[in-house]
Amino acid sequence: MPDVRSSQPQPSVWNIANGVTVLRFLLVPIFGWLLLREGGADDASRVAAFVTFAIAMVTDRADGELARRRGLVTDFGKLADPIADKALTGMAFVGLSIIGELPWWVTVLVLVREWGVTALRFAVIRHGVMPAGRGGKAKTALQAVALGLYVLPLPDALEFIQIGVMAVAVAVTVVTGADYVLQAMRLRRHTP
Repeated sequence: MPDVRSSQPQPSVWNIANGVTVLRFLLVPIFGWLLLREGGADDASRVAAFVTFAIAMVTDRADGELARRRGLVTDFGKLADPIADKALTGMAFVGLSIIGELPWWVTVLVLVREWGVTALRFAVIRHGVMPAGRGGKAKTALQAVALGLYVLPLPDALEFIQIGVMAVAVAVTVVTGADYVLQAMRLRRHTP
């Protein structure tokens, strides 16, 4: 029986879902500028940074749903979507460490995992694309909540909530990173 998928034309890379992903890339420098403005001391800029960050994170969900609902899933989207997430969250981690809100060891640990997984995806791409799984999506959601709590200029009394949510996000980040390594090993083993 012929494979029906192979006879259907692949969607164009130039589609609305991928456009939303590109928009998320464009929001990264705006978010970074707002977060770092006046050394992170301007509350209005921090609130604007939070709004920009929230919009970018909402588009993360929107582009994936658009792609699946309208049959616009492309290899570009599978690769660009998680990279856009990493660019946005990476800017947030680095920016928060620059302004002294987050310890540098947290930022370094998360960035090593994030860019390590990205490099791993490219290393095994000839064997197949490793799209973001449920664990990766949970990790992104936890990071988004934790980072949002740190970006907002909250009172010191809520610091324990920030720390707790960030601790869970970092733990899930490390565990899902190990899972991606195992996926890559299986992918290499089971393809020529």
